[in-house]
Amino acid sequence: MAKQMPKRSLEKVGLSVTGACVALVTLVVVALIFMVAQRGLSTFIKDGVNIAEFFTGTTWNLAITNEETGLPFTGALPLIVTSFAVTVISTIIALPIAIGAAIFVVEIQPKFGKQVFQPLIELLVGIPSVVFGLIGFHVIVAAVRAIFNVELGLGILPGSIVLALMILPTVTTLSIDALRAVPDSYRQGSLALGYTRWQTIWHVVLKSATPSLMTAVILGMTRAFGETLAVRMVIGGVEVMPTGLLDSASTITTTLTTSMAVYATGSVENDALWSLGLLLMGMSLIFILIIHLIGAKGAKARG
Repeated sequence: MAKQMPKRSLEKVGLSVTGACVALVTLVVVALIFMVAQRGLSTFIKDGVNIAEFFTGTTWNLAITNEETGLPFTGALPLIVTSFAVTVISTIIALPIAIGAAIFVVEIQPKFGKQVFQPLIELLVGIPSVVFGLIGFHVIVAAVRAIFNVELGLGILPGSIVLALMILPTVTTLSIDALRAVPDSYRQGSLALGYTRWQTIWHVVLKSATPSLMTAVILGMTRAFGETLAVRMVIGGVEVMPTGLLDSASTITTTLTTSMAVYATGSVENDALWSLGLLLMGMSLIFILIIHLIGAKGAKARG
């Protein structure tokens, strides 16, 4: 059919189809943002929840009504703190391992990296979250319970370890791509000046790949911040302000999954959960903005 159509008509059809795809994707994104924003802001506009209390309050309990305000307790600070805690700690655990592995398979043993290591990493990427949750519950939680002599073993630390395992393949793969993107002329020039291989890796390769490595870190943090199922299985699900890494707690995502089906649509409690969803979406958009800023800065540095 394409051969029988005039070139100009074929070009118009192609433009129409691709334009319709772009319009559809844009419509879906705008509709999603509008729906979440509308429902999330209803908590403060329609229900009268104090926005400062929402972000700074330390009590989250939608099942109990505050006698002073006549509204449920919607202090989301414990959920926010826990979400950032597991995200940051998991990134701190995964990042050195990912960069070390990337250096080995790119700079030390590239043949091993292409033939063995990368297929293995790609296999880990496809493992479902529930599998990581099961491993975390039966292995990591048990280990934490035995090592620290605690009763449950659930809490922020096992949640962070499980998240580190989950984001490790993503950060490692992106780190490998970042190091491979560094031109070989940089390495050759450094070696010609008398630098050793490790000095070249540290002062030239890693420095040149820093913007791309930062992008890998932010993408890993984005996945960690939005992960639900695996964390829910090992973190405890207690919506209180954590005081230590071994305390049971709850993230924004775990609270959403456990509570969204409990309360009726349009109720104050349901609107408060939508506000958590809006907060989660806002953080994801901030992470994406940071990635774009880092990419633009890296492109400007490369000229």
